[in-house]
Amino acid sequence: MLYSLSLPSSSPSYPPAKPLKPRQLSPSPHPSHYIKFRTAHHENLRYLKAIGVIGPNSKSRQFPTPDAISHILATLKFFESKGFLETDFARLTFLCPELLSLNFDITDIEPVFQFLTDDLHASDQESRGLVIKCPRLLFSDVEYFLRPTLNYLRQLGVNKLNVPSNLNAHLLNIRVEQMQVRFEFLRSIGFSHDEAANICGRLPAIFGYSIENNLRPKVEYLVDEMKRSLDELKEFPQYFAFSLEKKIMPRHLHLKRRNVKIKLNRMLLWSDGRFYGKWKR
Repeated sequence: MLYSLSLPSSSPSYPPAKPLKPRQLSPSPHPSHYIKFRTAHHENLRYLKAIGVIGPNSKSRQFPTPDAISHILATLKFFESKGFLETDFARLTFLCPELLSLNFDITDIEPVFQFLTDDLHASDQESRGLVIKCPRLLFSDVEYFLRPTLNYLRQLGVNKLNVPSNLNAHLLNIRVEQMQVRFEFLRSIGFSHDEAANICGRLPAIFGYSIENNLRPKVEYLVDEMKRSLDELKEFPQYFAFSLEKKIMPRHLHLKRRNVKIKLNRMLLWSDGRFYGKWKR
């Protein structure tokens, strides 16, 4: 900021002030380079805003530095080389803000893409789909996490894990130790090793269910309230996938009032219209 100084026109104690010459700024040695840099920087900011990497309401003080922007653009270019689209970047960077850090190194996630290609036999588009469904896969250790999980699931007969579904993406991101806890729960309620393996293989989503808030209450309701055998779960393990409060209990009580007993799959798989139309209220 320039300040205007008001000086007296004359003074009995001091000689007259010399007239001030306008100060001339020395020209930049490379003015065109500076202008180009500024233009490129603003264009990069507009681009990152347009694709959602920088929030539309971000203040200028929150913008990345030029060095950080160069780093971000190099990261996005790497993802483009893997088949990712510009429309993917907002989700990726929102769920994994580490990707925007200057400390992030592309070599840290290259083993994950190698694992998806070599171990999972996923195509570039399948790999992209899995990462988009669960971006945290990018920061999972291949040797101690992803590969053991994949091998464990395959031992249980879970196939086609390369298909980019929400379930497959999150299954790959569950540690073996967590899956074994669910497996041992099934063993603890009376299933043999092979029976528990068959249930998990047919309903791999079970590995994401809470034992205390999902599995155990449903087993207790099946046995204590519905008076059914656990053997029915061997035939229809998908029972665990239905809401206890919204689907299992209302339909069971509806049938109980009518003294009707049917198989679990008919009880739960039918639509509301078909179910309540068959056994009218």
